[in-house]
Formats: sequence, C-alpha cells, structure tokens
Amino acid sequence: MRTVLAAVAAVSTLTLGVAAPGAAAPRTQFTRTVLATGLADPYEIVWGPDGQLWVTEKSGLKVTRVDPVTGAKTTALDLAGIAYHQAGGSQDGLLGLAFGSGYAYLSYSYTTKTPAAVTGETLRLKIVRYTVNAATHTLISPSDVLTGLPSGTDHQSARLRVGPDGKLYYTIGDQGANQFANACDPNWAQRLPTLAEVRAKDWSSYVGKTLRLNPDGSIPADNPVLGGVRSHVITYGHRNPQGMDFAGDGRLYEAEQGPKTDDEINIVHRGSNYGWPYVAGKRDDSAYAYSNWSAAPGCKNLTYDELVAPASVPTQQESAWTGTLDAPISTLGTTVGNDYDFRDPASKCAPSEDWFICNPTVAPSSLSYYQGIRGWGSALLVTSLKDGAVHRLVLSVDGRTVVKQERLWVSQNRYRDTAFSPDRTTVYVATDSIGMVRGPDGTPTNTLTNPGAILAFRVGA
Repeated sequence: MRTVLAAVAAVSTLTLGVAAPGAAAPRTQFTRTVLATGLADPYEIVWGPDGQLWVTEKSGLKVTRVDPVTGAKTTALDLAGIAYHQAGGSQDGLLGLAFGSGYAYLSYSYTTKTPAAVTGETLRLKIVRYTVNAATHTLISPSDVLTGLPSGTDHQSARLRVGPDGKLYYTIGDQGANQFANACDPNWAQRLPTLAEVRAKDWSSYVGKTLRLNPDGSIPADNPVLGGVRSHVITYGHRNPQGMDFAGDGRLYEAEQGPKTDDEINIVHRGSNYGWPYVAGKRDDSAYAYSNWSAAPGCKNLTYDELVAPASVPTQQESAWTGTLDAPISTLGTTVGNDYDFRDPASKCAPSEDWFICNPTVAPSSLSYYQGIRGWGSALLVTSLKDGAVHRLVLSVDGRTVVKQERLWVSQNRYRDTAFSPDRTTVYVATDSIGMVRGPDGTPTNTLTNPGAILAFRVGA
C-alpha cells in the first residue's frame, strides 16, 4: 500500500468536506498533502501503467511523470516546438491523455497555414498515439490518429478516454462561439457533418460534439447515423464538456460547463442531442435565452453584452426549440429564475465587475467515476474552477440520478482533474497555475494557494 511522505509538504488531517445546504457532512477522514508543485497548468492526470502519475501540462507542453510517494518529477515527452499554446490562460495546448493496449493517446493543439473558412482560425488539434517505452518511461514513435480537428483558445473540452469497448472517446467544445471576442462566429454545436465533409476529412463541424473513434482514427461501423451521415460524432449539442468518465458497467458520464447557469451532468447516449445553444440545462425558460449574435446584421459593429442583446440579435426562449433533448440528470451550482440579477450591485463581484465568478455556476472541469473509497459508495467526483471545491455527486442505485451533492476539500484553488490510487485510498487533484477563483468570502481573486500543483487526499484511519 502506497503512502504519501509527510516530508513533501505540510500535512493536515481533518474531515475534509463541506456539505451542501441541508446535507450531512461526509465522515471520511483525509490527510491532505501537497505532493508536487511547479507544473505548468496540469490538465489531465492519469495513473500510469508504471505506478506513477502521468500529467499533461497544458501550457508547459510536456507529459510529466510524478512519483506518488516522493513527488519527484521526470519528463516523459516534451512537445515544445510541436504543440502550441497561447499564453495568458488560453484553453489550447497539450490536453487529453489516455492509456490503452501498451499505447498512450494524447491530444494537442498545433498551428496551420490554412485558416478555417468561417472563423479564420489557424489552430487545429490532433490526437496522436505513442508507444510507452517501459525501459525509459518515455513516449516514443508518434503516430497520428486523427488530425485537423477544430481548435482555438476557448472551450476546447478535450477529455480523452479509452472505452471498455476499446474505442477512443473525445470531447470537443463549441470553441466559445457566439460570445465575447467570438460573438460573431456561428455556434455549430447543432450542425452535423455532411457526407462530403466526412469524405474530405473536413472536421470543422465537430465542435460541440462527443467523438468515438477506432484506435487508428477511422469511423466505427456502429457509430450512429446522424442527419443521414455516419461520422466520428456520437452526440451533439454540447457547450464545453470538460469532464467524461466510464462507470464499471460501461455507462458514460459527462460534466459540461453552462453559460451563466446550468452546469450539467449528463449520461452520454449515442445519437442524442443535448440542446446547446438552444437549451442550457433543462428546457425550462429559466434564466437563459439563446441570442444568436452571429445572425445579426452587421454583427461586428455591435457591442457584445452577454445579458442584454439589441433588437437586431435574434433571441428565442428554450421552449421555442422543438428538437429532442437528452436532459441532464443533474445541474451544479444554484438554480435561479428569470428574476435573478446577474449584475447585483451588492455582489462581491461588483467592485471588479468580474461577474462570471459570481454567476451561479461552478465551472466543472473534470469528472471521475469512483467506487471503493471507504464509506463512500458509488458516485462522481467533479472538479470546479470557480468555487475552490471538488464536488461529490452521490448516485442512485441504478446510476441514473444524483441523490446528493457535497463540496469537498474547499480551498483557494482552481481544481482541474482527479486520479485515484489503485488501492482507492488516495485521490490526487491537479490545480491550475493561473486564473480566478472565489475567495473565502466570495470575492474574486487571482491569488491561488497551490498553483500548478498535485494535491493528495489520503483516507485516514
């Protein structure tokens, strides 16, 4: 049984867990240790085949191995000069990582000279297979699996998993279309690939989708036919699904960031439509309406406002969309109504006008299914970028609903991803290097307690 050395950093032992209102706090005791620091935006953290933690560094463009006992770091792969990341908190870079059948699969952004037809974007993303060298503990012999995927600086999602069926699963966000600097870019989360595009290997319509690939990058013969076309796409209508994981029975869960409300927990069903951008969360006409800025005449001459769209911007309520919605099994954050003031002058965010931090969302950044931690049962762990917590979502016996939510390990950090030790006694949590989070009193702050770190939470006696 592995233990985390107290010499690595200061250690505290306490009942780590703050319950949601009305719920009892968890009784499981954890010891908190700062295992490793100095990582450049760790994005995916995976327990590797060699008993080490393997971490993708989004902005550092490296795959780093971290010893789960000492915290010592070694480089397994350096993609500097190959992968691309734009400085300043951009969401591109070295992202997804998954192991399967002696290989490691990675996703990363790269530059191209050919701009995208609609957005003019020159970033693309690829999924690459590497051989794991067991002697040197490095990744060698890269082989492209799928290239030319959409990429940009916002809403990449980029969770990569090897499914129990041996296929690769990958999430791609909507690239931040129809908001802020990208307000005039049409949101294609509902747009399905055409046969001509698939034959031409034009993957531009893959934004806002979940993909399922054969390990060689080809399209599985049992993928759903959507809009008359079979492609890598198995679900669509997603905003920014940064969390994805399989349960032991093969059920696939997904965590998706909402706009100002309605972070979602979904079960992925092949062929399903999850509603974005027509619907956020449930189709309840509450605190969200779709304003299609890209369809407004002279869009580039308009001043973007996420709350108030001018009359020239087509806007519709959620109920106006008549498509078939696969609704979330749960939403995170606080459910609010149409009377909610997103720019409340009494808000902690009013002085700095960093309104997004005070919005009733938590910005889920990963999702892990777990079973076996003493006293916990089956549930989902969902990391949050905004409220400095890891959320524990207790599942019903059939796994189809969330029966309780709890906030764990609250601190002034942006939690990015989790991994478990094989004996299920330790949860490892990666933290962002930079970014904004809610402080203890709810005030926005850029000061992070453990930037670019791996924290270890070990079950106590």
